[in-house]
Amino acid sequence: MYLQDSSGRNFHYLRISVTDLCNFRCTYCLPKGYQKGLRSESELSPVEIERLVAGFSSMGFWKIRLTGGEPTSRGDIVEIAERVGRVTGVRRLAISSNGFRLKTLSRALVAAGVSAFNISLDSLDRATFNRITGTGKFDDVKSGIEDLLSLGVGAVKLNAVLMRDVNDQVADVLEFAEFVRERPISIRFIELMRTGENHELFSSHHVSSSVLQKIFLEQGWSRIARQNGDGPAVEFRHPKYRGRLGLIAPYASGFCETCNRLRVSSSGALRLCLFGSGEHSLRQYLQADSQRDQLVETVQEVLRLKLPTHFLNEGDYGITRNLSTIGG
Repeated sequence: MYLQDSSGRNFHYLRISVTDLCNFRCTYCLPKGYQKGLRSESELSPVEIERLVAGFSSMGFWKIRLTGGEPTSRGDIVEIAERVGRVTGVRRLAISSNGFRLKTLSRALVAAGVSAFNISLDSLDRATFNRITGTGKFDDVKSGIEDLLSLGVGAVKLNAVLMRDVNDQVADVLEFAEFVRERPISIRFIELMRTGENHELFSSHHVSSSVLQKIFLEQGWSRIARQNGDGPAVEFRHPKYRGRLGLIAPYASGFCETCNRLRVSSSGALRLCLFGSGEHSLRQYLQADSQRDQLVETVQEVLRLKLPTHFLNEGDYGITRNLSTIGG
């Protein structure tokens, strides 16, 4: 049994932003770095997060992702993973990270129950990566990815934000493809999305993912049918490569038709859509285990307000200032 909205979409996937703090300065998200003082409320505690997940699990949510900001910037991220991983009904626990602490945390996170990792890697060129992220962490991130593979993690995905004249050329695709020739990794190119703080960059660098799809097909990659539980990525395989390539195209027609996820902010606010115009606080129902019924009733009631689609194509990005505030 899944929670269902008025458009008939079933929901089983919860993304929890455990912090909006991030130590990277990515050009498309936080070019000026994290600005202290923007957070108006404290982050959810590990116990509150466990109660949140237990409530959603009782409604059929079986896939949980811990996001940020940068989730590993929290000193208690392993405890959070342990608490979430032991909730009855959670079948997949994932984490999205910029990868800067994976080298030291990967083993502990896997032991805590994390079985899927999404790592940001916008370029395989060290200089380009460092320029995009405003850091010198390229080698740390690459090393962390190799660590995950050595631990036998079967679900490792790399996310590259697609930007015109940065990583949208045939040479860029071939370089990423070569990286997954012998590695069981999925690389997904995500279309640059408009937010409240990136108008100039969006205008200069947004490019449709259809450009890359054309390259994929010309290079012999073929589209893979969607499976139950899949996210919005359209994935491609090639008989000569172990890994996969994929596209996430939020501006494409019908993108929202398969939506299966809800988001909760680091302070406990439910977001019905990444680019929605409002939030609904759940934190008051996370103070005791006995409040679970109230939590469930509130989520079910609020879900009735979910719209059939976002309005990115009309230039409406809702209340999203940057992706660090809700985890993308």
